[in-house]
Amino acid sequence: MKPVAVIILNWNGAKLLRRYLPSVIEGTNAEIADIIVADNGSTDDSRQVLENEFPQVKTLLFDKNYGFAEGYNRAIEATRYNYTVLLNSDVRTPDGWLDPMFNYMEQHPTVGAVQPKLLQDRDDDKMMFEYAGAAGGFIDKHGYPYCRGRLFEAIEEDRHQYDGQDIDIFWATGACLMVRSELYLRVGGLDRDFFAHMEEIDLCWRIHLEGSDIRVVTASHVFHLGGGSLPQGNPRKTYLNFRNSLFLLYKNLPLKEGKRLLVVRRLYDTLALGMALAKLHWGDAKAIVRAHIDYRRLKSRYTCQPSRNLLKTFPGAQRNIVTDYYLLGKKKWSET
Repeated sequence: MKPVAVIILNWNGAKLLRRYLPSVIEGTNAEIADIIVADNGSTDDSRQVLENEFPQVKTLLFDKNYGFAEGYNRAIEATRYNYTVLLNSDVRTPDGWLDPMFNYMEQHPTVGAVQPKLLQDRDDDKMMFEYAGAAGGFIDKHGYPYCRGRLFEAIEEDRHQYDGQDIDIFWATGACLMVRSELYLRVGGLDRDFFAHMEEIDLCWRIHLEGSDIRVVTASHVFHLGGGSLPQGNPRKTYLNFRNSLFLLYKNLPLKEGKRLLVVRRLYDTLALGMALAKLHWGDAKAIVRAHIDYRRLKSRYTCQPSRNLLKTFPGAQRNIVTDYYLLGKKKWSET
């Protein structure tokens, strides 16, 4: 068996498979990795496309759409390679993209997961970081995620300013996340109750609590379209992000400290609700309200909070990104 499985989760993405899968096949070192498409019960012609146009790619065929989280859990449980790369179906990979991450993991046994630089897949030649991970993910004191290269909606151009800085990061992007498969399964994999969005941050939080490091490997980069499943501004995406943010904090912080922090987050979310109403974004406003209702209804499923608060010790987790961005006008990582 090869050491790496590059697993692409697909649901009704025949067009994306035709557009992006050829680059993955061409750019991936076949000596170290198998490419596997796990189909999440597609009802379009995805399975026919895989069979007829990409016979060299291995497939896992699920009976229904299990969501991003449970889909990957089932795929990794079924394959059990030494390493797994969770790769979005809208990611273009240049030649040799995998080798730097594989070599890094082989040389650093305490590192449980890595990501490459994540750049936008654009029609022009401008090298912009991509929202979903940029050059490594962090989290602030109130649980807001941000990245080297992206603070909220402010996205930097990649001018190689972070190259060679393979630093510890709090979370690695789920668009292209390489993880030790045994570790992934041992910490419980992605939380299927999240369904999609924020689930990779939750996974990385548990990897840290288990004692492993997470890094960005800047010698590798990939290009991500973004919004291939749910675009920005979609009320379903708003709902999942707000609800899952609350789940994230409640389950991964000591109970008393988590409750205190969640009071603050509810205040911030109330401001976000007010902004949505002021802009007449009724779908987003309803999504925020429903997210909080469902959080209160469902949070009891999480009954085993940790004793250690990573927000007190992890680099960058003491920042207030909301204040930095909206009040102080800081739009770049270097300014915070």
